[in-house]
Amino acid sequence: MQSIHKQTLARIRGNGRGRAFSSKDFLDLGDRNSVDKALSRLCAQGIIRRVATGIYDFPRKDEELGGKLSPDIHQVAQAIARKNGVRIQPSGALAANLLGLSMQVPAQVVYLTNGKSRTVDIANRTLIFKRVEPREMRPGSDIGILVTQALRHMGQNQIDKNVVDYLHRQLSDSDRKKLLKDARYMEDWIWKVVRRITSKQEQQGK
Repeated sequence: MQSIHKQTLARIRGNGRGRAFSSKDFLDLGDRNSVDKALSRLCAQGIIRRVATGIYDFPRKDEELGGKLSPDIHQVAQAIARKNGVRIQPSGALAANLLGLSMQVPAQVVYLTNGKSRTVDIANRTLIFKRVEPREMRPGSDIGILVTQALRHMGQNQIDKNVVDYLHRQLSDSDRKKLLKDARYMEDWIWKVVRRITSKQEQQGK
């Protein structure tokens, strides 16, 4: 049987570069102390890096830019949420940026959460978790929440055919199926936009 160190490394590599994680993501492999030692050893070897207290990533690389890239802030936020056992959802401005609907990088990276409000400094950016009432946490799939938050942020009058066509191209067949399934959670106007995004006829100009 492989050591905890080798199993941990294999999973990290299997998940690919850019993924962020904590020891909690590996507790099925062994006890907390053994996992912590494995992660510390991998960090000392330069294979992974510590990006926040108890949070690591398998850094992306770009040799032309001189090596390791900055941490993926969305991956880090998700890792923190898993570590603390809470739910998070991107704010509208962040959702629009993550989907590529807005090139403006939010000055503050804000996530709504059912956990405690807190801020975490990651590289040169500040990650903000803002506690909201449970009813403000939207139900549905991750992609459904992301699209809904982005569309609501943009506003009904800003959604034109270019936005619809762009999202249709960007989303996979699986994503579009999840959007349709999440219809019951959406406001009427957002559902009408989603129906256009997922419609083949719309994309064929019919």
